Amino acid sequence: MVIRRLGASGLVALLALALILVAILWPGLIAPSDPLAIAPAEGFQPPGPAHPFGTDESGRDILTRIVHGAAASAGIGLAATALGIGLGLVIGFAAGLGPAWLDAALGRVIEVLFALPTLVMALLLVAVLGAGTQSSILAIGLATAPGYARILRSRVRGVARSDYVGYARLEGDGPFTLFRRHIAPNTLWPLVSTATLGIGQAIVWVSALSFLGLGSPPPSPEWGAMLNAGRVYISTGWWMTVFPGLAIVVTATVLTVLGRRLAGAGR
Repeated sequence: MVIRRLGASGLVALLALALILVAILWPGLIAPSDPLAIAPAEGFQPPGPAHPFGTDESGRDILTRIVHGAAASAGIGLAATALGIGLGLVIGFAAGLGPAWLDAALGRVIEVLFALPTLVMALLLVAVLGAGTQSSILAIGLATAPGYARILRSRVRGVARSDYVGYARLEGDGPFTLFRRHIAPNTLWPLVSTATLGIGQAIVWVSALSFLGLGSPPPSPEWGAMLNAGRVYISTGWWMTVFPGLAIVVTATVLTVLGRRLAGAGR
């Protein structure tokens, strides 16, 4: 089984991912308070028994905001990754299975776009689309699509030219049967582990856009927006930036470890 091949670190990452999923789907189980409720008299309280992660300038509990912000940060990252993979599938299969002229044209476009750093490309797209949550999803999805398309195109071309696909073609299998039985199963699994890594990266990029003021607007509990709000008080309220930053790092690390273990299990 794949779970048995994840190893100790993979199982720990899987358990941590389960906790993150609980925070995404049922945040009230962990933090039942309102993440937007303000209490000015309790502002800038350091971490303590009443507020384990402290409070912000408006008296809002940082732990509550981080838990409820998991849905925003991870949800935006997941949506952006889904968009990138969807576009990557269309482009990758078209380039890998299409005629030579289409493969050459799409291959050059993919290489040019892949040469641009993802965050730089996302910033350029946000500058065109405007700031906001939907723009962040579109920008990161479009910026990551060339990477997925490049991986899939290379994999599809290798599988399509393999001996077992050639034998299946000689036995009379049509294009649709070849795709369903041989090409798709042998090309999509590597993309699963890559997508798991991509979600963690997308969360970091989403947080980066929000930190720059180009993502979710305040007072959203999105982690990058919390970093942006807390940077003003870094010298007096360090907990306002440290704990949201740790949430980003831990989530990205968990998904990275899990993605690498899935890739190893797949091999």
